[in-house]
Order: sequence, then structure tokens, then C-alpha cells
Amino acid sequence: MSPIEAHADTAVLATEADLDALATMLARAFHRDGLTKWICPDEQRRAEILPDFFQIFLEVSLGYDSVYTNTSRDTALLFLPPGAWHEVERGGVALSQRFAQILAADEMERMATISGLQAVHHPMGRPHYYISFGGVDPDHQRHGAISVLGDALLKRADDEEMATYTEASSAGGTFAALRWGFVEVGVRIDIPDGPSLRPMWREPR
Repeated sequence: MSPIEAHADTAVLATEADLDALATMLARAFHRDGLTKWICPDEQRRAEILPDFFQIFLEVSLGYDSVYTNTSRDTALLFLPPGAWHEVERGGVALSQRFAQILAADEMERMATISGLQAVHHPMGRPHYYISFGGVDPDHQRHGAISVLGDALLKRADDEEMATYTEASSAGGTFAALRWGFVEVGVRIDIPDGPSLRPMWREPR
């Protein structure tokens, strides 16, 4: 997760009608992110594949009604409700086949490395919400929208007395998670010759 603030707005649940706009927005938001640069180092190719890359993640979360956006559609928070992460993992072969239609063999290998390390470190034995991505269009940053989306999700988690888990992939993501009440847990996930992820956990309030 690498949330950066955008236009303050109201959190709304995204629908299939938002898919293309949000995929394009997330591709822009994550174009220079450490993880996407590690998966696809070539800048031009990265710009070409990221919209389809994020479309897959969006479709997974939309299948659980688990994408918050704002009325401007310039920010999005992708998450999975309790139990859904395990369901998605069980469907990993089909999901990998979809990514293989987008990514080259070396990119797929790097993607599998990240996913495998995330799976090893993912908390087990206790139901929780999982935030996979939070991003903002680069032209509309630092006005509070991602905070609104995070607040909406965490209120939902608190109302259900559910914990929330995420991995922060940047200093900005770590700062936002700490502000939301997350704490670092476990050990840092170090990608070989690449960036690091910080597992973070938030108890319900």
C-alpha cells in the first residue's frame, strides 16, 4: 500500500462502471512505485501494462464490494473482507493465468516472488480486513481523500470488531498506516535486490 492524499471527498463503494477509470488512475499513481518498478523496470512498458495489471486487482476486490473511491474517482482503496484473502489464495492458479496474459515471463517471476513472500508473512488464525492497495492520481495529491477512504474502512472494521492488516511499501504508506493506528508486526519483507514491505496490523477500536 502506498497511500498519498488527494482531494478530500466522500468515500463511496466503487462499482464495475468505475473499473476503467480506476485502473487508469492506479496505473498513474503507482507508475514510480518501488514494487511496480521492480516487476517491470522498463518505464514505457510499465506505463503500457499497469492499467491491465490493476484491472485484475480491482476486479478481485470488486467481487467482494471492497473498493472505496471518491466522487471524483481520483483515489481508491482496495481491500478484502475477513476470509476473502484465503479464498483469493485458493484461486491463485486462475489468477496467475490472468497475470500471465499481461506480464512477460521475467515479470511473472518477479510478481510470483512478491506474492510468495506476502503469503508467507500474511497473518493466519484470526479474521481481519486486508488492504492491498491505496493510491491517488498524481495530479490530485495531498488534500485528504485517502484519509477519508481509510477512515471509512476502519470505521467499518471497528463496528464489526475486526482487525485490519496491510503491507506498507513506502515511507508515505507507513506514515499513513501509523496515523490510522496500525503498528508494525513481524519482520520486514525484503524483496531480493528490490524494495521492502512493512507488515502492519491494527486492532479494532
